[in-house]
Amino acid sequence: MESAHVSEVRLCVDGVDHTARIDNRTTVLDLLREHLGVTAPKKGCDHGQCGSCTVLLDGRRVTTCLSFAVAHDGAEIVTAAGLASGDDLHPVAQAFLDHDGFQCGYCTPGQICSAIGMLDELKSGAPSHVTDDLEDTPELTDEEIRERMSGNLCRCAAYPNIVAAIHQGAR
Repeated sequence: MESAHVSEVRLCVDGVDHTARIDNRTTVLDLLREHLGVTAPKKGCDHGQCGSCTVLLDGRRVTTCLSFAVAHDGAEIVTAAGLASGDDLHPVAQAFLDHDGFQCGYCTPGQICSAIGMLDELKSGAPSHVTDDLEDTPELTDEEIRERMSGNLCRCAAYPNIVAAIHQGAR
């Protein structure tokens, strides 16, 4: 690789600092999976349409297959694997387990990260396409959850269980 097309990127992933020299066209997903060995985010469509690669990047949910790593030098990334506190699962991850919010499990890490990011967006008062009253903080209805999670696909169609898990995780 020519040095004009290579950059050094520093990231904190799940609480661990990493430095990597990468091609400038490397996505965050490829950096995580291929360079750092972090496999919680999955490569599904590689077009930002399925959500299986979703992580929390500086506290916001991001589809990593569409994000260039060089644009996020110094960022903090939390994957589904980094959400646990010791042996205790994150409340949203526990809710997915309690409600069988997965079948094959392929989309689950992205679903969980997206759900956490979505709940933070809701808490901050960010409206969605289906929010009734733009003046008040949106309510966590099934319709709000389905709209806000619409970028995360589940090929096993565990959607009713995912909605139930998000309701529990929000509590």
